[in-house]
This record gives sequence, structure tokens and C-alpha cells, in this order.
Amino acid sequence: MPRPFRRLALLAAAALLLAACEQAPTAGTQPPVASPAAANAPAAVAATEPARPAYLDAPYAVLPGRRQPTPEQLGELGRRIFFDPGLSASGRTSCASCHDPQHAWGPPNALSVQLAGPDGRTEGPRAVPSLRYLQTLTAFTEHHHDNDGDDSVDAGPTGGRMWDGRAGSAHEQATLPLLSPAEMANASVEEVVRKLEHAAYAGDMRAAFGDEVFGDPKMAFRAAGLSLEAFQQSPSDFYPFSSKYDAVLRGKAALGPAETRGLALFNAEDKGNCASCHISERTPDGAFPLFSDFGQIALGVPRNRKLAANADPGYHDMGVCGPIRTDMKDRPEYCGLFRTPSLRNVAVRQSFFHNGVFHSLEEVIRFYAQRDTAPQRWYGRGKDGRVRRFDDLPAQYHANVNTDPPFGRKPGGKPALSEAEIRDVAAFLRTLTDADQHDAPDPGTLRTAARRP
Repeated sequence: MPRPFRRLALLAAAALLLAACEQAPTAGTQPPVASPAAANAPAAVAATEPARPAYLDAPYAVLPGRRQPTPEQLGELGRRIFFDPGLSASGRTSCASCHDPQHAWGPPNALSVQLAGPDGRTEGPRAVPSLRYLQTLTAFTEHHHDNDGDDSVDAGPTGGRMWDGRAGSAHEQATLPLLSPAEMANASVEEVVRKLEHAAYAGDMRAAFGDEVFGDPKMAFRAAGLSLEAFQQSPSDFYPFSSKYDAVLRGKAALGPAETRGLALFNAEDKGNCASCHISERTPDGAFPLFSDFGQIALGVPRNRKLAANADPGYHDMGVCGPIRTDMKDRPEYCGLFRTPSLRNVAVRQSFFHNGVFHSLEEVIRFYAQRDTAPQRWYGRGKDGRVRRFDDLPAQYHANVNTDPPFGRKPGGKPALSEAEIRDVAAFLRTLTDADQHDAPDPGTLRTAARRP
């Protein structure tokens, strides 16, 4: 049984044991007799009885009269939900519209943000990330310790689904777009459940979760989320580890000259230093690298002035501290931080960073190499004509922006990477493309696509 399905099975077994503890005594046994003191206990004492166990409200809990879904049922049901445009307000947008399997479960075009909403033409809040290689992504924590054998190092804010880490699990993340006004645009949980109840796979939901599943909208909504989560644990779909670099790690292939140079530049602390966040080596326990530490980091990405939201000069998307995420709004040290994505299949992408401001892999690497040495290339200017560095982040938060290499060099200085070295790093990154994918078009073909409404 695949590892994620074993986890589901163990979870179900645990729920079964807990549910058994809640059942009434079986025939032939006598319930415990209450002592006189207990019988005469005041109402205040009775109120201290244990609260209802949280697992009893979970869609996977085994209870009398409720069927236990199998991993196969959950995965197939999640797949059908994922590809169903009928769950959107427009009737034209499914999860797969933005997370296309032909593009590593990421956006299928060069638009900075995808279009959806009730009319199918509303800009999404951020660029769409890939759903691949998130199987070990933990919930957001302010204090993370890497799996490197040294627990003394606090890596700081790390993890969570979405760019700002606000979703704690795959099933929570999977249901957020269903209710987002700019995405699938349903008005309520009840509206989503009505659509599920009339979908072609409604019978499959009843078979998996019981005939009464649609009687409780919250339960049905959670069941849909659990199904989507199970689907996204499919190894062949979401973490195949089938790239050329994986073959190299298995000893079945070798990098070419440019790719070899690119890997060395990628790892070198005085050059790209990319591996400081995008780990390129096997983990200490032997797992293949995911090319991300999933940390939250501020990079000072330029403002994307083509986005409708940015027409308001007072609007700033500041990631972990808001405005979409709200529980960290009073933590100024988190303003400008966004989660580090995996670089696996990065060459398939046609828009980059949380605001989709760049549209070629080489341009992204160039930004890293020249952000501080040539800021005039990346940022707008104020009314005084001076370059406004980090122009998508209010000045009081500029101290949050990362200055580790390749950043931190002086304006006018030598950039960390030459143009030839940028090409070599890009050549290496293209070895991270899975076998079922194809690299994005070359940069010259993307500029027109990126301007489409």
C-alpha cells in the first residue's frame, strides 16, 4: 500500500478504536453503578464531563451506520471533484483550470495570475503555484527545525499551504478556492454542497461516506476536501521523481557540461547560493531533494503594475502579514514574506513569484544576481526620479528583505552571476523537469501571451 494511503488507513483504524470506546455496553455486561456521591453531585460537576471528541466530527471517523471510505474511493472521487467545472459559479472553472496536469499541476499559460470568478474573467489574487512535491509540507510554524540532524537551529517561519502559509493541510487548501470570490466564487458551503449533491459522482460520495452525507453540508464539504487531499497524495501524479536529475541521483544518467556547471553555481555560496533554500542534495535519511525548505522569505520582488489590484498605490500584498492572511497582521517582521516554492518543474512555468511579475526562467535568475547591483533594472522610480527599491513593500518593512548571497552587493558592483553563468544555472534547472512534462516555450514566445487580458 502506498505510504499516503497507509497513513489514511492508520488514521481510520485509530478512529475505529476511538469510536469503539464510545459505544454502549454490549449485551451481557452491566454498566457501572454510580456512587451515591456521584448521583448527588451538583450540576457544576456534571458540566465538567469530557467534551465530545473532535474525531467524531471528522468525515473519516468510523461510526455506527457510517461507511468507511477506502483509499481507492477517496482518490478517484477527489480526481472527479478536481476536474469538475460545474462546482464553480461560472460553470467553466475547475481546480484543473489553474492546476493543469500538463503543466506540472500549475498554470497552463503565461498570465501573471489566472482568470476565474463568477464571470470567468476576474483576476486571481496571486500567481498559481504547482501542486507537485508538497507531500511533506508541514503546517505553518514560526519555529521550524530542518531534518538535518541538528535541532538547535531555528529556521524561523516555515510551511503552510498557499503562498502565505495560511492553510494548514491539503484538504483545507483544497476547499479555499471553492469559496474564493476570485476563483470558483461560490457564495457558501451550502452552495458547493448543492452542486456536489447533483454532480454525476454524487452516488460515489454516498457510497464512500454514507447515504446521509449530504444531510449535513459541513460534513459533505469536509468529505470533498478529504477526497481532494487523498487524490493529491497520488505518487504518479504529484511526486513521480522522474526527472533527469532523479536519474542522475539513481546513477542512471549524467549531467551534461552546462548542467554540471549550473549545479555547481546553484550550490556555491559565493555564486548562486540557491541551495541554501532550494536544497539539491538527498536528505540525511536518504530522501530525494524537493528543492525547497518551504521557508517563508522576503525577496523584494518588484511590483507587478499590470495587476488590477495594484492600480491602487496604497495596496500591497505582503504575504504572511496580510492582507489575505489575517492572523499575522500584527507581526510586522512577517511583512513581505512568501513561501519558498519547489524548483522541481520550474522550467515548465511561464510566470514566476507570487505576483507573476517575471515570465522567463533566465529573467528570474538574473533578478537574483542583479537585484542589488542594478536596482534600476527592476524597480520603478519615485516622483523625485530616484529608484524605489523593493517597490512592492512599504518602506517600514524593507529590513525584512533577505540580503544573503547572491544578494547584498553594492549598486554598480559586479553581479554574482554572469550572463553565461545564468544560462548554465537555467540549464541545470531544466533537468528538474519530470518525464511527463515539457519545458515552457523559450522566453521570446512568452511576452505576447503574458499581455493577454
